[in-house]
Amino acid sequence: MSEAEPAVFDDTIGSPELSSPESYWEISRQPLASLVFIAPLLLVYEVGVLLPVGASARNGVDVWLRTLLDWIGFGEYFLLPVLTVCILLGWHYTTRRPWRVSRRVLGRMAIESLVLAICLRAILEVQSAFLRGLLATGGSETLLAVEQAGASPAISERLGNLIMFLGAGIYEELLFRLILLSALIVLLCRVGMTRKMGTIYAVALSSLLFAVAHHVGPHGEAFLLQPFLFRFVAGVFFCLLFLIRGFGIAAGTHAGYDILVGLLP
Repeated sequence: MSEAEPAVFDDTIGSPELSSPESYWEISRQPLASLVFIAPLLLVYEVGVLLPVGASARNGVDVWLRTLLDWIGFGEYFLLPVLTVCILLGWHYTTRRPWRVSRRVLGRMAIESLVLAICLRAILEVQSAFLRGLLATGGSETLLAVEQAGASPAISERLGNLIMFLGAGIYEELLFRLILLSALIVLLCRVGMTRKMGTIYAVALSSLLFAVAHHVGPHGEAFLLQPFLFRFVAGVFFCLLFLIRGFGIAAGTHAGYDILVGLLP
């Protein structure tokens, strides 16, 4: 391969990508890094839902998007993941950045996503304690209780949940942050808002819709105030991650948080 066409992966210790501590923060938010980072999660999810263990693990947003594609005449099974890949590739092409990702960057992205997922769970605990005191409710309305309700130690069910959480991390971030948040920012700026105000309103509106979406449809949860409020806060958190740290970190943190809450005590 010529120097003009560097490999996608570059794990050279002296890589200019990692020549300074600050460089990671810029590289990891690029669309290509996001794509390579989420690719294993996407593959595990798309293959997993085809297996018996993942038969009931399909994420709700995944179903919505596939239904929409089928309605407009594009019902091919693998079209949605292919479109996800193409969106990120096209986005990266517009940045004119090198087509190269360091394995060390990917490792750091995994660590960062885990740390941020732990931070989000800590926010949940603080909010739960605050609202229990404010509303004088018991622990019955905590989001942890909702997420872990009916949990089973069966290995097959845990594997199914793991597959579902990976899909949620990717496709919920695809719909609510990459597509909806970005579209709202553009729309609000075009109707006369400043970039700052348009972004603030877009974050609030997309986060509200993110919270509402968990209570919509035949598989939606019954409305409980605390889970609804937390999901709104989580939506804001993921919006900020998307805007500041990129799609890959937002998706990785989302999947990591769901795994922490849904599979770990």
